[in-house]
Amino acid sequence: MLQIKGLGIAFRGEWLFRSLDFQINDSDRIGLVGDNGTGKSTLMKILAGLCQADEGEVIGARDLTFGYLPQDGLFARGRSLLEEVLSVFGTLRQMEQEIRQLEHDLADMKHEGAEYERKMDRYSTLSQEFRLRDGYSIEARAGSVLLGLGFQTSDFDRPCQDFSGGWQMRIALARLLLQQPSLLLLDEPTNHLDLEARNWLESYLQAYPHALVLVSHDRFFLDSTVRRIIEIRNRSVHFYKSDYSGFLRQREERLAQLRAEYEAQQREIARIKTFADRFRYKATKAAQVQSRLKDLERMEKIELPPEEKPIRLRFPEGPRTGRIVLELEDVSAGYGSTPVFEHVNYILEKGERVALVGPNGAGKSTLMKILAGRLPLFEGTRKEGHNVIVSYFSQDQDDLLASNSTVWDEVYSVAPSHIVPQLRTLLGCFLFSGDAVEKPVSVLSGGERSRLVLCKLLLSPANCLLLDEPTNHLDIRSKDILMDSLREYEGTLVFVSHDRYFLDGLATKVLEVGNRTAVAYLGNYEDYLLKKAELERAQPPGITDAVSSHDSPQQQQPTGRKKKVNPYRIQQLESQIEQLEGQIDLHETRIAVLNRMLASEELYRDHQLFRSTMEEHEKLQGELSGFMEQWENLHGSLEALKD
Repeated sequence: MLQIKGLGIAFRGEWLFRSLDFQINDSDRIGLVGDNGTGKSTLMKILAGLCQADEGEVIGARDLTFGYLPQDGLFARGRSLLEEVLSVFGTLRQMEQEIRQLEHDLADMKHEGAEYERKMDRYSTLSQEFRLRDGYSIEARAGSVLLGLGFQTSDFDRPCQDFSGGWQMRIALARLLLQQPSLLLLDEPTNHLDLEARNWLESYLQAYPHALVLVSHDRFFLDSTVRRIIEIRNRSVHFYKSDYSGFLRQREERLAQLRAEYEAQQREIARIKTFADRFRYKATKAAQVQSRLKDLERMEKIELPPEEKPIRLRFPEGPRTGRIVLELEDVSAGYGSTPVFEHVNYILEKGERVALVGPNGAGKSTLMKILAGRLPLFEGTRKEGHNVIVSYFSQDQDDLLASNSTVWDEVYSVAPSHIVPQLRTLLGCFLFSGDAVEKPVSVLSGGERSRLVLCKLLLSPANCLLLDEPTNHLDIRSKDILMDSLREYEGTLVFVSHDRYFLDGLATKVLEVGNRTAVAYLGNYEDYLLKKAELERAQPPGITDAVSSHDSPQQQQPTGRKKKVNPYRIQQLESQIEQLEGQIDLHETRIAVLNRMLASEELYRDHQLFRSTMEEHEKLQGELSGFMEQWENLHGSLEALKD
């Protein structure tokens, strides 16, 4: 479908990459990975035809269509939200207008004559084509995508210019998904999505009928959506037929083999040089010496990629606290006269790692502000425990940075003396390297300022960290370093993140926010999904989900009054079912392929391939059985809620 031949591009006299050769086929699911600055976004722009390469060419099929989503910078205006996304169906909508006009004309005409026959033929042809192209469902398809990406039906008539930057990127993504180009190029599509919208997008992309190239710093998202990895490294590309987790294993195996080959080659080079030095001036060996030296010159030298230095950071902690770190008693709070939370009771205990989850607008950031003491309460009390020192990071506090300082100055001013020797390494973890550490704060982008604020906060001694979206603007390696450091952190942690890998790897408790309250579940995000399904299946609807500090984390306290069914629960269950159905389809398709392979006689001649095929078949069958059981349980929970 698309061939890339000898592609290369330079930046400031240095090659980002060169001599790239690869091919993108129909229905490929490709994850494009590499360190920051290796040229991932540049390559995406070249593939989309928005950037000219310095060498090589990109050859596409004649009927190839592109859809490219950059990281930011798109803005829609002049139309309502629904009209904006429906505009991608321009041809179909023109066809519909012509059909309506023909219906009007035919109704007023006599049912005889050449003109009537001509219009009737045109009407029949258009109607059939419109139906075949699924024209009658375009509004339903547009609504489904918009709802999946987190918009509400009440947003459909709002002017596009009323939406903020993050929602503008969702509008652009919705347009691309509805266009369904034959090559979809997405550069960090999850940057502006909450967890529920990410889950929906995963399911959508799993069923996408055409080729996909994706850049993402969310490894769980990559694992769910791609089946092939292209890594840009050392100005060239390496290919791996796997998801992201498989790529990590295969890359380590490849590097181990490359190191062995490099060491063998170095031994051979040393042997040749020793022979040449020993017999260089001996007439009877001169010819052999020259021959071996020529062999050495012709030898293609193996280059080892630069080793990533292991980074282990331990952030300073404050004094020891008592068992209770923060306590909310009968707290109601919100903005203006509108309550976001009502009568919430919660105790945050020492050493807990609590993840706040819930749809956009449910109140996660508001609850963080309440815990941090940054939001006045309508009623109730917030109490801090003994010796508690709270550090709070939010996405909207980067204006606290002094604009006349450099990045280095800001971090150096708060760094403990024992961390100063590691400061450059630490800044590198937060994607400030080389000359970037000398940049004035006043010229930093929003993402850079957020990373700098987070870096400063983690250098300040505290025994209670409240982190609202700390993983935004970080790459995969930076997230891993941050997560490892927070795992070793002995204080108390409450955080919001839309990164599933980060949630699963760090949380010991999940606090679900929504419907003006919060419900606690022990375990990580995966445990939360399972426990939530079990609770909803066992508990009759109509019970208020209040968290009490005196109850077990999974008990819910009735208030004695009925309430409407929580719409967030229904939305989340439907999203989980849709995601599970995508996984089931994927497994069934792969099992069908394996069945065809197992029916082939050729497979049995290759014992190793036969064994690996059988192992994969058995593994997928087991997973499929589990998915089907989960699907039945989720449907039961959904039906119980809707009854």
